[in-house]
Amino acid sequence: MPNHHPTMKQSFADRAQTASHPLSKYLLRLMELKSSNLCLSADVTTARDLLFLADKAGPSIVILKTHYDLISGWDYNPQTGTGAKLGALARKHGFLIFEDRKFCDIGKTVQMQYTAGTARIIDWAHITNVNIDAGKEVVGALAEAAAKWHERINYEVKTSVTVGTPVSDTFDENGMAEADGSRLEPSSGQSQDQAGNGQPYGRESNGRKGSIVSVTTVTQSYEPAGSPRLTKNMVEGDDVLFPGIEEAPMDRGLLILAQMSTKGCLMTKEYTQACVEAAREHRGFVMGYVAQECLNSEPEDNFIHTTPGCKLPPEGEDEGGQLAGDGLGQQYNTPAKLIGKGTDVVIVGRGIIMAADPQGEAERYRRKAWKAYLERIQQ
Repeated sequence: MPNHHPTMKQSFADRAQTASHPLSKYLLRLMELKSSNLCLSADVTTARDLLFLADKAGPSIVILKTHYDLISGWDYNPQTGTGAKLGALARKHGFLIFEDRKFCDIGKTVQMQYTAGTARIIDWAHITNVNIDAGKEVVGALAEAAAKWHERINYEVKTSVTVGTPVSDTFDENGMAEADGSRLEPSSGQSQDQAGNGQPYGRESNGRKGSIVSVTTVTQSYEPAGSPRLTKNMVEGDDVLFPGIEEAPMDRGLLILAQMSTKGCLMTKEYTQACVEAAREHRGFVMGYVAQECLNSEPEDNFIHTTPGCKLPPEGEDEGGQLAGDGLGQQYNTPAKLIGKGTDVVIVGRGIIMAADPQGEAERYRRKAWKAYLERIQQ
């Protein structure tokens, strides 16, 4: 039956005013600014193709969905690697990065998969997702890991190292220099001449070389980070920011895999309801769902819905007809059908990637999806 929740009729701008998650608030504002509710599923196989596609489709999308483990040539360097380069493109074109990891394991394991390992997903992906077949507790585990990470990266460590030979204008009766009121003892073999009788430091009066007193000082302080990004000016284009909106906050967000578009999906109504409960229990971390319909039902629900399986027929063909699946279980619907059922962001992969002109096709999907959204809120 149709969902008549208020979020079905509210504009993204209005929903941004009441969104509880900082990243949800930012995404809704970005969608309004770019007139886009399109996510590109960048299921390519090389890092070069991934970066090329993100750059070309970037102006039309608000989310780039990745599968980093599909990519050959992924550079894991945290400052100059593939994740950092995607981050620079995200700032340049105005989109968020969503690593479609679908975590599903015990809490400790998913925490490590999220924050450690070779990819360190949490460092470069604004959003990730979870399959709660392992239990709702996995959502809490990921939320805990994200909170600890956020607390740690809020500050930069400033380290100062000074090395040198102390210099003083005063000496004690034995000729030893006093620095800041403290007596400096000579090291083995050091003569009084070294400490101020006119002979140069390190040279005894008989011409033999003596040891030199030196002081090394290391100080560390924690200062608030001046930018919400992790790496600054490390990769090409990192200083370019999409006009009209600030950088995305450093908060991380989660989408819960509540429903799928594949034929024969085993996700029951009970499973989906458990997803809704987990989202409400962790509103500070959960942005919304990967789902096939709007799951908002309580007055305070303002979760964002993303939906895969979106496809348009070729230009000029009727959009009301039945779209063929891919033969591997994936079922397709048009942007109008999906957004009419309550999704906010349509996820498109092969429809754009396999097109002769991916950049132009991304723009066609953006226009169609945005038109469907406007029609929904104006009904």
